[in-house]
Amino acid sequence: MKSKKIIIIYVLVFIAILILGVMAIKYAKDKKNGELVENEYIPEQEITDEQFRQTIVSLYFINQETGKVEPEARRVDIKDIINIPYDKILDLLLEGPKNDKLKAVIPNGTKVNKTYTEKDNLVIDFSAEILNFDKEQKDKLIKSIVNTMTELTEINSVKIVVDGNEVDEFNQIYIREK
Repeated sequence: MKSKKIIIIYVLVFIAILILGVMAIKYAKDKKNGELVENEYIPEQEITDEQFRQTIVSLYFINQETGKVEPEARRVDIKDIINIPYDKILDLLLEGPKNDKLKAVIPNGTKVNKTYTEKDNLVIDFSAEILNFDKEQKDKLIKSIVNTMTELTEINSVKIVVDGNEVDEFNQIYIREK
């Protein structure tokens, strides 16, 4: 009878060691494969519908240190640009940069009268204040507008008119420079 008890104890100890061994091997294998999740990540805040509708647009301004035209990323609600994207993006460009190292090149007081497309060309009708630009900055003014608007996939070129009329200062269709 005592020998049966000893055999049962040995069998139970053997089974316990076997189970622990299998669990240790599984744990090591899961850890090696990166499948082991020690703590589940719980976000501090859920993404709101408003945050979900956000997109980033690039607006081009002049870097005050280098003098080059550089992009500034701006987060915009899709609802604001879905119907009239050109007007909204130009309004953001006219507002100027948020970054202190950048400066706007479009003259103060300039307004967008209207925008419309002709195939892949965007025609922008500005108010007469656009003509108050610094003559040395003309190329940067054009580059700022063209680079900003050609960020949109459907726009490949830009034509600038003033109060509905073509003017000598902007007498061509501008494409993005590489």
